[in-house]
Amino acid sequence: MGETVQLLIKRALENRQKSYCPYSDYAVGACVEREDGEFFDGCNIENASYGLTVCAERVAVFKAVSDTDEAASKRIVRIAIAGGPVGEEPNDYAYPCGACRQVLREFGTDQLQIFVVKSETDYKEFMLGELFPNSFGPDQLN
Repeated sequence: MGETVQLLIKRALENRQKSYCPYSDYAVGACVEREDGEFFDGCNIENASYGLTVCAERVAVFKAVSDTDEAASKRIVRIAIAGGPVGEEPNDYAYPCGACRQVLREFGTDQLQIFVVKSETDYKEFMLGELFPNSFGPDQLN
């Protein structure tokens, strides 16, 4: 595992501590890497009106996108996601939901690397195209 991936995974695990999840007690952390090499952190943020809850993945992606004026540098190339019960180490892999997969597709390609993480040494790697085949994205509108 390269240094970049190791850092991405470490930050995703750490970001679980920032989670606001009083309803589910399921803390999720994420970290994305933009094409320009910058990292952005996210955690899940729940709301009493459940539909307004935002996943960690989207928080991280939206921060990455909103932090630059350069259209070319809005591209996401990697994401690590870690989730599990509050106060415990992740006991399973936290895969991105459908809405998050669509957002990742908007700002990434089928080759976007996704790491679902239990620990710094226990993770699985996928490409977005594997988890979201035949997806609809910006290129279908051109």
